[in-house]
Amino acid sequence: MSETIFTAGFSVQDDAVSEDKPDTVQTDYREEPVSREEFVYQGDKRTGVLFILRYPDYPYFSPQAEEAFVKTIGALQLTLQNVAVVNLANTHNPNDFKRIMAFFQPKKITLLGVEPESLKLPFIAHNSYMRGKVATVFNTFSFEEMFADVNKKKLFWTEFKTFILS
Repeated sequence: MSETIFTAGFSVQDDAVSEDKPDTVQTDYREEPVSREEFVYQGDKRTGVLFILRYPDYPYFSPQAEEAFVKTIGALQLTLQNVAVVNLANTHNPNDFKRIMAFFQPKKITLLGVEPESLKLPFIAHNSYMRGKVATVFNTFSFEEMFADVNKKKLFWTEFKTFILS
């Protein structure tokens, strides 16, 4: 994978609540998210691919992290529209793994800089998996941590690619 996945240069695109997908809540970055559901999230939860992050200063990602995220998932034929992204720093979102599982019903969960213990999960080393009866959890670093350490980025990409394509 090219090192250009983690470059800066991001432009904000407006998102709106999707009328044709009732399970999808998307927000405009300049407004406080409005939700009719238990969780405020971005994308589509029906695909079974969930990304959990904790960015207190942003609705989802920092601009640089979002650009890297879009490029990373795009390399695997995924988009912001066919995965679900939930920011646990949003006070509307419960930090309860059982509720996350019940609401999203994911098959593949990626923790981006969220410590498993904060969700009352057992320890999972970075860039490692925990397979459950229903879903597999992949624990990795936040994009900011990967920006600062090229080795973390390389380790992430190798494991993440295997995880998503499995």
